[in-house]
Amino acid sequence: MLDQSYYQKTDEIIERYGRKAAALIPIMQDIQAEYRYLPAELLTYVAKEIGITETKAYSVATFYENFSFEAKGKYVIKVCDGTACHVRHSTPVLEALWKELGLSKKKHTTDDMMFTVETVSCLGACGLAPTMMVNEQVYPSMTPEKALALIEQLRGNG
Repeated sequence: MLDQSYYQKTDEIIERYGRKAAALIPIMQDIQAEYRYLPAELLTYVAKEIGITETKAYSVATFYENFSFEAKGKYVIKVCDGTACHVRHSTPVLEALWKELGLSKKKHTTDDMMFTVETVSCLGACGLAPTMMVNEQVYPSMTPEKALALIEQLRGNG
């Protein structure tokens, strides 16, 4: 059960776009920007408030990869595993992050909600491979050592 403040914030977002079906995607984007994920309870609430079925809302939310129903850490790290990054050794970068943060293919977010590590098919920076992104910042030519140094910096120890 979410705190009432989540619903109040969601009402503000809905009012910004209007109570219409066409506003679903920008409303979901703003909710996710606010909380770093899309709480399922809020998606159900939004559907009711803008007059669409819950099924329709979920079908839109699950169609787009950008929406997540899982809470994410303060720092969302995306390691590119597209062809260019893969052949330039992005896998050791990913494995170093998993080891340092106690994560795996099945566990993506640290218990302290500080870091989430995901793999993506492409970051659109193939000439800078292997690349990694932390929130909105792209980091080129990554190595396991550079990735671990960045983790230390984000923790405030670097």
